[in-house]
Amino acid sequence: MARIRVGIVGVGNIASMLVQSIEYYKRIDSREGLIHEVIGGYGIEDIEFSYAIDVSEAKVGKDLSEAILEYPNLVRMPLKVPKLGVTVRMGRILDGVAPHMAEDFRPSKTHPEPSLEDIVGELLENDVDVLVNLLPVGSEEASKFYAEAAAKAGVSFVNAIPVFIASSRNGIVEEASMRGAPILGDDIKGQLGSTIVHRALASLIRMRGAKLLETYQLNIGGNTDFKNMLELERLSSKKVSKTMAVASTQEKPETLVKEGKVYAGPSGYIPFLGNTKISHMYIKVQAFAGSEVEIELRLKVDDKAMATPVLVDTIRVAKILKEHKIGGSIPWASAFYFKHPPIPVKSDYEALKMLYEGLEKLGAKVKPVLLEYY
Repeated sequence: MARIRVGIVGVGNIASMLVQSIEYYKRIDSREGLIHEVIGGYGIEDIEFSYAIDVSEAKVGKDLSEAILEYPNLVRMPLKVPKLGVTVRMGRILDGVAPHMAEDFRPSKTHPEPSLEDIVGELLENDVDVLVNLLPVGSEEASKFYAEAAAKAGVSFVNAIPVFIASSRNGIVEEASMRGAPILGDDIKGQLGSTIVHRALASLIRMRGAKLLETYQLNIGGNTDFKNMLELERLSSKKVSKTMAVASTQEKPETLVKEGKVYAGPSGYIPFLGNTKISHMYIKVQAFAGSEVEIELRLKVDDKAMATPVLVDTIRVAKILKEHKIGGSIPWASAFYFKHPPIPVKSDYEALKMLYEGLEKLGAKVKPVLLEYY
């Protein structure tokens, strides 16, 4: 079977975890920790990197295996990734570097920025199947630039950040649909991150006949993602994405959000936490005969380790869609994996059922099957 040739936009901490973890799973027999071991015949070992873009002077021009360890990246797994033969190319800066992040991201002043045509040509030249967007939160112009390049090149686009591309009507989706280039998004949900846990609790409340009255989720962390989000203007789409992911589990999500009864979003940057994210959740519920229930939860995770298994799944789904020339935004392929998919789904069980049914129609089997959906 063919390999899946992946391109990365933004060689930050998630990219570092992705590259190192694929090398890790190639060296061991176990597949524990993955969501799905096999999707459509593809395992994690079938993913290879053929293209990478960044704007940092410390990363551009280096082999991807070296660039993933450069400042300000923090991910260090107990293994050495061999040379990958992929030289990190200079990208377009646009709004990808907030003014307060210039010292951390250190954008290059010596490498010329490419045009849209340059990127399209490089994607084709490097035979990229799937381009993964891992730019900093708030990189709206830059994300749309690369999404457009992927669409024009007929390449799958996985939008891991909260810029609304797959979930909005725009010319990029139309172009991608015409060229058979799938777009998955928007804003990836972690394997056991704060959003999926919060959604699970909110879904449980509705399932058990109770009513969610109000809830909040506050997140703190110590990597450049959290530092980047200190600029509140870059946070607007992130808050919408996380808030709607929780609210959409309820009967009247728009009303809850309009009345300010649901809040979820990054809340603080504490450098010594590094890649650790700590989430505090509070839920107030009206239950039987008007009685009230209050839930408080503290969640501590490695933020990047939570994102990576979802990327491993979505990369394989994106490849399968591309093979079948199914382009544009595909709701059933995004609902289970993203906070702000094209069509919100109340339950993650329902979203997983949609995924399995969609893959089954394409003849793509999954292993393990996590629920009965017939």
